[in-house]
Amino acid sequence: MDLRILVVDDSQATRRVLSALISSHWTVCGTAENGRVAVRKFRDLKPDLVLLDLVMPDIDGIEVGRRMHAIDPSIPLILFTLSDVWGWEGPARKAGISRVICKTESWKLMASIKEIVSELERSLPDDVPPKRARLQSKAASH
Repeated sequence: MDLRILVVDDSQATRRVLSALISSHWTVCGTAENGRVAVRKFRDLKPDLVLLDLVMPDIDGIEVGRRMHAIDPSIPLILFTLSDVWGWEGPARKAGISRVICKTESWKLMASIKEIVSELERSLPDDVPPKRARLQSKAASH
């Protein structure tokens, strides 16, 4: 078992590309094409990390992040967008989103996920060996 990631983007092509990129290192536990489906899958699938698009047809990524953070604030959320990331950092942080990454800089996405894995490992108490072992085994293979 390894890190389980929920991929949220209204573009099917983007969901496929991100899923392929991520699944070479971690597990994509699910995908969602809009904000409402994303919040439902977040509750049902209980992912270890969520990758969120900013612009979606029903609910934007900031609001989706806010709703997910209200459900479980321990789950890291990454906003992945074509928009100017600097303008979204403040609103994203207020919503509980830990990182904002531009889609044109996809290499930063992988680096951010690796950083989050390291942070999760450091934050886990020693008496939680199954998840720690799961995270360590995947982080070591990257």
